[in-house]
Amino acid sequence: MGPAAEVEAPVGRCLLAPRLVAAAREELGTGRRRRLPAGRALQLAGEVLAVAAGLKPALLYDCGAAGPAELRRYLARLREAGLAPRRLHLLGAGGSALLLHPGLARQRLAAVLRSRPAPFMDVSVGRQRPALCGPVEAEAIRGHLAALLAHLGAAEATATGPVSSSDVVPAGWNLCTVVGVLLGYPASYAFSMEEGEENCLALTPLRVFTARASCPRIKDGLVVQIYSFSIPESLCAELKEPLDAWCDELEEAFSAQSDFVDLRISSEVVTLPAVAL
Repeated sequence: MGPAAEVEAPVGRCLLAPRLVAAAREELGTGRRRRLPAGRALQLAGEVLAVAAGLKPALLYDCGAAGPAELRRYLARLREAGLAPRRLHLLGAGGSALLLHPGLARQRLAAVLRSRPAPFMDVSVGRQRPALCGPVEAEAIRGHLAALLAHLGAAEATATGPVSSSDVVPAGWNLCTVVGVLLGYPASYAFSMEEGEENCLALTPLRVFTARASCPRIKDGLVVQIYSFSIPESLCAELKEPLDAWCDELEEAFSAQSDFVDLRISSEVVTLPAVAL
């Protein structure tokens, strides 16, 4: 009896990964000719689990053109497999779909609204180099974040079921900035909407921060990328406080969960001929 009981947990994990791949392909796929690769499907499940575990406030769904109904079915399949038991929220904004940890997302918005100086980096194409946003630009972004915080509070007040959803109309918002805040980045890029979506980051040294962790709950050997964001190297000193706070809060949240192990936070400096935000 003893040896038989010892092998049951690993067998369960071996069976979980194929179920998660099937869930992504069947609910989010675009047909057999363009079905989601198995590795990306497991990464997506891991990212959903990271949100549910409280390691980050949100994830941006970028695996295809699935809408709220498809994403709801996918999340239901994950729950059936035993993942993501916490209630989550699907937010539609300007054609983007984000999956939110409702409490953490609201906390993140409130924290950024209190931050002084504002952790917004102006990378408008007309600038010679990146800089922190000035008071006028920062206050406009705070107005957008406050509106989103009110929206999420109202959605939470009427939410029912394991997955709630809502849509926000981001009139005049810079979604790059708002999404960066929701994703939990310690600082978010902003640019002048009047100058288009180009930026001044080409050939600018960027420090890219990455946080990864192993997720044996899904599959032995699976490493999930929880965070990846960049900060212009020239602004790292000015943004040391929010960067240190991000690292401390992530390590604290990591110690409070059991789905992931072996957290690794790293950074490297890169210089690219063009940067798309």
